[in-house]
Amino acid sequence: METVKYQRILLKLSGEALGNTKGAGIDPERALAIAQRVKDVREMGVDVAIVIGGGNLWRGKQGLDLGMDRATADYMGMVATVMNALALMDALESINVVTRVQSAIEMRSVAEPYIRRRAIRHMEKGRVVIFGGGTGNPYFSTDTAAALRAMEIGANVVIKATKVDGVYDCDPKTNPNAIKFDHLSYIETLNRRLEVMDSTAISLCMENKLPIIVLDLFDPTALKRALLGETVGTLVDENP
Repeated sequence: METVKYQRILLKLSGEALGNTKGAGIDPERALAIAQRVKDVREMGVDVAIVIGGGNLWRGKQGLDLGMDRATADYMGMVATVMNALALMDALESINVVTRVQSAIEMRSVAEPYIRRRAIRHMEKGRVVIFGGGTGNPYFSTDTAAALRAMEIGANVVIKATKVDGVYDCDPKTNPNAIKFDHLSYIETLNRRLEVMDSTAISLCMENKLPIIVLDLFDPTALKRALLGETVGTLVDENP
């Protein structure tokens, strides 16, 4: 078995990762492609937990623009994350990866309630755990949920899987001269207001010295290479 740098990871996925080419809805083929990446990691002996967003189904901002109460809009987003978690669980189990979904919002007929020690035990038994429902509270993003859950389960790294191959100083899709960062400190990320994760999530990681790696989810080798300690994407940690 290959020697891995990180034994337990928290994989943060956007809801759009499950969506169609426009990032909307749930595309079973995309879910299966993500599931295969996760299976490859499990076969390396790495414990995997996942936090997934809900932006492919609902964004709180949509509700706010229509005059909806912020808390209500956020709760709807949390429910959307559970729907995505179930879809990803189905894809994982279709390729024989034993998976459990835990939700911060109780819905016992479809998911376990979030219990930290139970989640850790699932991973010790080789199961993938998907955390739905965000933090269970409005006004917090799934980025913050990812940082929080990563610390609770003793993850060695947060891996934010996106559609780009790292963090840039501006949008590389609109600016061909955008500069990619291979390494950033937490403070620099906050000061530059770079869109790695929201400021609350980055601050939580900084306080607990939890590294963040941003990489391209759809690069078939990126995740595996990052876990082997190769330079992939952008690393955010305490070092300047």
